[in-house]
Amino acid sequence: MMGLQTSVLCLSLAYALLSVLLLVVMAWLSIPRSIKIAVILIASIFYIAVFFAMQGLLGWSAPVAVPDRFQVLWTRIIEPNPAQEKPGAIHLWLEELDDSNLPSGVPRAYLLPYSTELARRVSAAQGEIEAGRPQGGRSRFFGNEPQEARIGGAVPVNTAAPPGGDPSGGGLLDPAFLGGQSKSVDLAPLPKPILPPKDLP
Repeated sequence: MMGLQTSVLCLSLAYALLSVLLLVVMAWLSIPRSIKIAVILIASIFYIAVFFAMQGLLGWSAPVAVPDRFQVLWTRIIEPNPAQEKPGAIHLWLEELDDSNLPSGVPRAYLLPYSTELARRVSAAQGEIEAGRPQGGRSRFFGNEPQEARIGGAVPVNTAAPPGGDPSGGGLLDPAFLGGQSKSVDLAPLPKPILPPKDLP
């Protein structure tokens, strides 16, 4: 698995490569040398700036789709503030689980849009975590939800619910949907790992 620092470095090198290709093309154009020098300097400054700007992004909650199955490590609910025109947000620190309910060992921070129902469920899960009862969950995507929505078993599906499962809505033209972001999550007690059977003596 590619590490985060490696990803940042590779993206910065990719930007630098594109800048080099652009400069090679410009070298063959019949434009004044002063313009070519200026473009070279600007491109060099930009790919250095991109590297350091991307370093500043590390640690921010990502507004991307949460894993299909995960353990909730911690949460943070930001309540909406209409006076300051802040819509609120829900930050989740999650660790992906495999088919055996074993963690990946790579926690990540995710950002979900605020809704009252989601905030209620996340707050309840946080209380369980603080009480020493680990919590897990599954992503809840747009459209029809599977019958096995919760880790612990089947739950009824409300077909009249808006896309995403929360009153915050969604739809085909919602930017979060176009970006593949989960609008909500289902939370439940963390299931026990499924261990392989022991060899009989």
